[in-house]
Amino acid sequence: MIDRGKLKSALAKESDRFIEEHPKSNEQYRKSREHLLGGVPMAWMKRWPGAFPIFARSATGAKITDIDGRQYVDFALGDTGAMTGHAPVYLAEAIVEQSKIAITTMMPSEDSIEVAKALTERFGLNKWQFALSATDANRFALRLARFVTRRRQILVFDWCYHGTVDETLVTLDDSGRVIPRLGNSTSAFDPAQTTKVVQFNDLPALEEALRTEDVAAVLCEPALTNIGIVLPDDGFHGKLRELCTKYGTLLIIDETHTICVGPGGYGRQYDLKPDMLTIGKPIGGGIPSAAFGMTEEVAIQLEEMVNEDSIDVSGIGGTLGANAFSSRATLATLNNSLSKEHFDVSIPLAKDWADGVRRVINSYNLDWSVQNLGSRSEYWFCPAPKNGREAAQAMDPELERYFHLYALNRSILLTPFHNMALFSHYHSSADVERHTEVFKETVESIL
Repeated sequence: MIDRGKLKSALAKESDRFIEEHPKSNEQYRKSREHLLGGVPMAWMKRWPGAFPIFARSATGAKITDIDGRQYVDFALGDTGAMTGHAPVYLAEAIVEQSKIAITTMMPSEDSIEVAKALTERFGLNKWQFALSATDANRFALRLARFVTRRRQILVFDWCYHGTVDETLVTLDDSGRVIPRLGNSTSAFDPAQTTKVVQFNDLPALEEALRTEDVAAVLCEPALTNIGIVLPDDGFHGKLRELCTKYGTLLIIDETHTICVGPGGYGRQYDLKPDMLTIGKPIGGGIPSAAFGMTEEVAIQLEEMVNEDSIDVSGIGGTLGANAFSSRATLATLNNSLSKEHFDVSIPLAKDWADGVRRVINSYNLDWSVQNLGSRSEYWFCPAPKNGREAAQAMDPELERYFHLYALNRSILLTPFHNMALFSHYHSSADVERHTEVFKETVESIL
């Protein structure tokens, strides 16, 4: 039903409006290209839908203000890093206090003990180590899984995302061969030598891959989120746990995005019983912080390694890992945010957002769909995909860019990589209603 000719002209019109309304960001982008690769401090910041990135001036709660003075309802929330809301007062006070005491010392802080206790209470695993990003947490967890099992291979699901871990930036080609994921800048090795890949929700393929008993770990998002939200089939996770146990493979659950389901993430909500767990992004409230936890059984098998004099070159950890500043930020966040009370606000808002989009879709008889995962919701320009391959094939870059740009020009920010909204307890019903109105206008403009 989409009129592609109308879409093309409407996109050009919105692009012109964007340029006209953001003169200061345009000027800063021109200057930034003198010293920043691509004109941005991190390459994916070019993924926003306008002709240039918007430069932010400030962010508070669920709002961002740019240098042109325009304020936005922020449904991106730093791609989960600001899921606690921007600049919460408790965090500002904690990091100011900590910055006067110690930032990094190479020594454990008392806060680190309390952080580990809080993580155990939330996620149920007994022992923890800290990192500065979920990427590192995943990298370290995989290394430890190989140490424990004495196996080399790992397994991930097609179009998963676990940060910039080389072994996980992979996909399957049309013949079923493991290859670097589209967009992967380079790979130092043939990923087929390290990684097995199967489709999410494909239990027969999963068992076939594990049957050879050479897989150290399955690294799994409980629901795919970075190719869009792809939900697990009923019974999938129970069978995944069963197969990992049967074939001696460790199960690592990456909760970095799926903590949106509740205080203990998807795994605690649905009793997934992982051997290890990784978490990053929101646990520091926006300050770099991550952690990986393990059961007591796994920890016992690692005791000998961590007591070695050569532990500093084991490939686990980094000089700034578990620094006092990040530990204080994490403790403040875990004690004050991502709580049941906050999810009791954000999850209903995400469901209302999904319902509003769904009503518009149904009113125009569009063959589109909406998925909801806790405080996260997303719309698709197709029926809901069942695995990563279906999700990747459903992408419509031109249509997605138009919907994002139309919303941005009306002061609404969506996650730039897909059509996703993430909610904090700072969002309101008015924010949801405004998005529904804008979504309806966007649809009407191209039919």
